[in-house]
Amino acid sequence: MSQQLSPGAETIVDERVAERPDLRVEEGDHERFSHYVPKEKLTEAMVLGTPVVALCGKVWVPSRDPERFPICPECQEIWAGMSGDDDDES
Repeated sequence: MSQQLSPGAETIVDERVAERPDLRVEEGDHERFSHYVPKEKLTEAMVLGTPVVALCGKVWVPSRDPERFPICPECQEIWAGMSGDDDDES
């Protein structure tokens, strides 16, 4: 059996690159976590640039995508104690 292609036939290689989130570490990122704050306060802070207070007590002006950082263990523990469910992260 011949392995030659018929005239006009060709092999097409589909090289797709999966999109990945930008995980480059910026200065100080290794010390950062995503913190729990009231949603209405977070929205206000993002729009107005005002500081917020997380459940763990951290005060800051949010300016980065929280999905890029791990959840603050202290906030997560406090939230679990408030909601009574250790698996609920929202």
